[in-house]
Amino acid sequence: MTLDQLRIFVAVAERQHLTRAADVLALTPSAVSASLRALEERYGTPLFDRVGRRIEVNAAGRIFLDEARATLARAAGAERVLVELAGLARGVLALHASQTIASYWLPPLLVRFRETHPQIDVRLDVGNTQSVADAVREGLADLGLVEGGVDDAALVAERIGQDRMAIVVAPGHPWARKRRLTVADLQAARWIMREPGSGTRSALEEMLVAQGADLAALQIALTLPSNEAVRAAVMSAGFVAGLSELVAAPYIAAGLLAKVRVDFPPRDFFLLRHRERYRSRAAQAFEALVRTA
Repeated sequence: MTLDQLRIFVAVAERQHLTRAADVLALTPSAVSASLRALEERYGTPLFDRVGRRIEVNAAGRIFLDEARATLARAAGAERVLVELAGLARGVLALHASQTIASYWLPPLLVRFRETHPQIDVRLDVGNTQSVADAVREGLADLGLVEGGVDDAALVAERIGQDRMAIVVAPGHPWARKRRLTVADLQAARWIMREPGSGTRSALEEMLVAQGADLAALQIALTLPSNEAVRAAVMSAGFVAGLSELVAAPYIAAGLLAKVRVDFPPRDFFLLRHRERYRSRAAQAFEALVRTA
């Protein structure tokens, strides 16, 4: 059974006339008749009574007419959905982002996207760099936004921005006035770290290794699952941590944190997409917006 057969059946049943239905459908009467006959023979159920030169829908045909109309209505609705999706009049965009990006870099872009495409339902999940990459690879996210590089052959990573890391301490910490840190200082400090898989932790560890520190010998006092938890812990005690300047800047400006005089190289932000999965029009539109940020 095809949608064309259903359309022909409905047109004839509503008009009780082959020729009039054929005119509406832009078909020949013989084509209309052949389609009806094929439908009836396929299921062994006559749908019309042929009375002389007239054709009348019978009891079975009247029952089937309701189902045929409903099926055609659903097909028309499905077609409208595809048209709306193509025109960004509706749809869902699933984004996963690591914490620093999700909390400090992404929100203004989400507002701009919402203003431009108000019918798109944007769903944001927040994790760390590794969990975001996993979500994109497994098809749980249309796009991912992470700090630092991701080594995954299934993903394409496009650089979309930068930030810079800072080592921060409480204002009363001895490092707040220290002009130069030695490797011994780094090894002796009590560190608060983000969890493994975090881009913030990876960037900090890269810097420490570049300074000559032995990661295995670091004194890690706490491992915490969010930037905010790390920041609050550093403000309350004599610990040391590495945070994005996006996270730390307001607290440094307010005198609640002190930035240690250590220069970090810039850290890249990346947009992740799957190398082979289909990208919706909504995902493509968001990619275009992110490139202008």
